[in-house]
Amino acid sequence: MGKILEHKHLIVRAELSEPPYLPHEIKDWMRNLVDKIGMNILMGPYAVYSDMVGNQGLTAVTIIETSHIALHVWDEAEPALAQLDVYTCSALNIQDVFDAIEEWNPTKVEYKYIDRENELTLIEKSII
Repeated sequence: MGKILEHKHLIVRAELSEPPYLPHEIKDWMRNLVDKIGMNILMGPYAVYSDMVGNQGLTAVTIIETSHIALHVWDEAEPALAQLDVYTCSALNIQDVFDAIEEWNPTKVEYKYIDRENELTLIEKSII
């Protein structure tokens, strides 16, 4: 019998005092996060830094088994802003994700954790 799919989705908005800038470092960060949440990489991670005025920052994505992780960081904003999307096909310990973003020294973290199995059911939301 195959793995039971759970369809969990964590959406995070974080204000950062030490945002990531370097694509190669964020690729390592994503690999570590995928490992920590017990998923497997199918493609990526891919990362690029945009220097477009008004939209300056880092974008990274990783395709994991039937799911994804996407990160966008705007470092010219004050404070810097990160939007992180973690969608898994299995159970997700959301504390693993919060622990991973601690290296960016977040000053405010807001999130919604959603069960997408049959409907968009809010499991938890909070401001940390």
